[in-house]
Amino acid sequence: MPSPNASSFMTALVGACRLVDAVTARLGKAISWLIVLAILVSAVNAIVRKMFDISSNSWLELQWVLFAAVFLLCSPWTLKEDEHIRIDIVNAQLGKRARDTIDLFGHLTFLLPFSFVMLVTSWPFAIASYAIEEQSMNAGGLPQWPAKMLIPLGFTVLFIQGLSELAKRAAIMSGHLEDDNHRAGGHQAAAEAEAERLLAAERERTTHPDTLPSR
Repeated sequence: MPSPNASSFMTALVGACRLVDAVTARLGKAISWLIVLAILVSAVNAIVRKMFDISSNSWLELQWVLFAAVFLLCSPWTLKEDEHIRIDIVNAQLGKRARDTIDLFGHLTFLLPFSFVMLVTSWPFAIASYAIEEQSMNAGGLPQWPAKMLIPLGFTVLFIQGLSELAKRAAIMSGHLEDDNHRAGGHQAAAEAEAERLLAAERERTTHPDTLPSR
């Protein structure tokens, strides 16, 4: 039976995780609107280039910056929602405890170390670019330091969200938190359904060799 101190600590930890999750979700939802802006910029740039034979490096580079912002700053939100791509037929056949253990191991061994190395090494890189007000090497291009600043920002948020996921996974495994992402719907559920279909088709093929698996 867990001690009162341990329970109080886990309660406080879960509360901190929920705060991190709320900030990550708000940031991700806000940044995701940049996709619409990127589409508009791309469309206008293509129309002007085709109709008037006018092009601008700044508009082209703006598309790249917008895409980088969405990719880097929405990744923590994707992790929080457990919507990252994880199609694995073997994983789909494992029990809940085994999946939680794999997630715990993955966060500790891969996600957090990689994110930490990236944010530590990219901050000096971005600050140096800002200090010299680095500009694009292309004529009429945009300043480079805002794009480079997105790298440490994105990995900082990802690292913090990774800590939140690690703490939540530990709380789930110890019985202090219910797994909100263990539900129907979403890409994970669709991937698991596809894995089940493939396994069922393989079993059918093994049982009846003359029968082709249906698509």
